[in-house]
Amino acid sequence: MKVIHIGILGLGTVGTGIARLLTENRRLITSRLGAVLHIKRAADLDIQRDRGVGFEKGVLTTDPLAVVNDPEIQIVLEMIGGEKIAKTLILKAIANGKHVVTANKALLAAHGNALFKAASDKGVSIAFEPSVGGCMPIIKTLRESLVGNQILSIKGILNGTCNYILSEITSKGASFEDALASAQANGFAEADPTLDVEGHDTAHKLSILAAIAYGMRINLADIYVEGISRITPLDIEFARQSGYHIKLLAITKRAGGSVEARVHPTMIPFSNPLSNVHGAMNAVTISGDAIGDMMLYGHGAGMMPTASAAISDVIDIARDILTGASPRVPLLSFQRQHIKKIPIRPIEELVTHYYIRFSAMDQPGVLAKIAGILGEYAISIMSVHQIEQKLNGAVPIFMLTHEAEEKKIRSALSRIASLDVITDTPMFIRIEEKNSEFSQP
Repeated sequence: MKVIHIGILGLGTVGTGIARLLTENRRLITSRLGAVLHIKRAADLDIQRDRGVGFEKGVLTTDPLAVVNDPEIQIVLEMIGGEKIAKTLILKAIANGKHVVTANKALLAAHGNALFKAASDKGVSIAFEPSVGGCMPIIKTLRESLVGNQILSIKGILNGTCNYILSEITSKGASFEDALASAQANGFAEADPTLDVEGHDTAHKLSILAAIAYGMRINLADIYVEGISRITPLDIEFARQSGYHIKLLAITKRAGGSVEARVHPTMIPFSNPLSNVHGAMNAVTISGDAIGDMMLYGHGAGMMPTASAAISDVIDIARDILTGASPRVPLLSFQRQHIKKIPIRPIEELVTHYYIRFSAMDQPGVLAKIAGILGEYAISIMSVHQIEQKLNGAVPIFMLTHEAEEKKIRSALSRIASLDVITDTPMFIRIEEKNSEFSQP
């Protein structure tokens, strides 16, 4: 039986999971593939630690070049993470004619265009299913299952850390700080959670999905990114009373000759299936002109779920190798000559409903001052709520607006914040309804 040799760069959580899956499910994988996937080399800085995997003698090495330069290895799995070293090793593997599988969304978001060009020029594949959504086959779904659809929109919960924190605040009334501490204690958040809670991890993933959906070059720089660190139990409780949950969403939509791509906390109605995705789970909804709406749901991270996605990529590449085919599916779904530089529209052009929270002194005429300024910017108030209990000497005021342009919301809130009766920076959250859209130029 034919043997396909593979190499692994990095034996951390995911790299170890890949080795375990290839070892424990060897017979199953061989029966489905019709060939043996053999770990020829695996590189890591620490090759003494017992990972619970029975590697053959001579497989482990501390030299990553021993993997990418091995002439027998046909597929390299990059599970190191980061950008500099990983990029160098991937380019070296490509130059040596090897196919690559990676979970490195930060690298793809920053350097994907160059890496894909190098792979295309060499006639090899870069597969990256585990980079977005863990075990959810979102990349394969967009590139293959929905290849006949115009993708109208993608909305997703793509960061388990943020979803866990927001779920803790929602279910227990915990503060952001306490919810984050719980996430760290349970292994859902890093010691430094900035990349997750400020939305950057989600933006990395969204840049990849938008490129596949619309045939555009990866463009991380122009994606609007806002995290969840300012969300309070007050915001979540008011949202709940109004029929919404707050989630950190990645959103991309068609917008004429441009696309929308944004990451931020979003109020979504209970009727939206994403509203009921709790804990550290991930989910994505896709809207296409032929399929209507569909949803993927699953573990967005973790050793074995991510390893499962990586193995699916390995088997896809192995099947191409066995049939002697060049990479069968274009790396970003579109043929290379049809990938364009499509602009991302500025967040200031968004038109949607908004939730706004003010902290104001308990004085007569405060609401009139606020409403007056909102009226000057053509922002119509749908509802106003005020609770009697003072917080730090101020009264919280909650508003829901009719549709308004974000540029006007920002201008109005800037003026309101300067009023002497306002004690803190106003908070606003976008509400995602089906009729939310960008204003027309």
